[in-house]
Amino acid sequence: MATNIGMMDAAYFVGRTEILAWINSSLQLSLSKVEEACSGAVHCQLMDAAHPGIVPMHKVNFDAKTEYDMIQNYKVLQDVFNKLKITKHIEVSKLVKGRPLDNLEFMQWMKKYCDSVSGGGHHNYNPAERRESCKGGKDVSRKSAPTQPTRGSTGAPKHHPARRGDPSSAHSAAPPVKTSKPPSSTPNVSVYDQQITELKLTMDSLEKERDFYFAKLRDIEILCQSPNIANLPIIDAIQRILYAAEEDPSIVEEAQAMLLNQEKQGVSLTPIYEGVEEESKVKFDSQKRKSIINLEVDLAASNTLSPRQRVSDASDVHCSGSPLMTY
Repeated sequence: MATNIGMMDAAYFVGRTEILAWINSSLQLSLSKVEEACSGAVHCQLMDAAHPGIVPMHKVNFDAKTEYDMIQNYKVLQDVFNKLKITKHIEVSKLVKGRPLDNLEFMQWMKKYCDSVSGGGHHNYNPAERRESCKGGKDVSRKSAPTQPTRGSTGAPKHHPARRGDPSSAHSAAPPVKTSKPPSSTPNVSVYDQQITELKLTMDSLEKERDFYFAKLRDIEILCQSPNIANLPIIDAIQRILYAAEEDPSIVEEAQAMLLNQEKQGVSLTPIYEGVEEESKVKFDSQKRKSIINLEVDLAASNTLSPRQRVSDASDVHCSGSPLMTY
């Protein structure tokens, strides 16, 4: 049994037309789209056809419209999988949304599994009779009954053999030109599905790249807003480029012109560094003035004191450890 089928298996390359024809012929339904089976009731009856009597059909709801009712059908299907020890994961949250690609992939798996069990045919299985115990099953059978061919039906057009020599009958007996549509529609659908998948992957990669570069620009913006460098002229030029509303190459030239004009006017691009230099110069000048004043005071004191007082004062200063004494 094909319980685990790889994504590159030939089962996943079966077209929608073939899948719909298989469902309608096996269960006597009239589905026009694969996503119409998103309620899970069709899947339950397909498993009932593959394993007669294993599915409690009285719990299946063919009239399920809400997600809650659909989930109940998928619970019945999951119980059947557990009884048969099938390890296939059912993505209920995606199937109940009615997405065409998700429902097509799961129905392709169902066809592969049912074909491996029953050999491609369900002998002695009456789908309409089995649906009578389901909720809404009779309505589904009644709606699909006119589309199914029945024996002795008078509504279907009958084709009589054409008479010899009757030109009108010869033209009417000619086959209509419609045999080229089914073969061409099957490969087109698979090609479109592949293109949609590639576009989704491309869009995901582009979104990741967009988020990456946006985060970089946001880091630069936060750095430019720091108070230490917010007043720099070069920061103004960067913000002019960063906040440009339109892509215009002249914005870069305008930012460069701003920097050149400020250099010509003698405005330094690093006021913080100049402020540090000016502060250091002020400190150096104040220390120099203090040293000059101390020397002048020492000279004046030495000239006014007597030699004996000078010697005694000098000894007192030396003993106290003053930095003014140099021997």
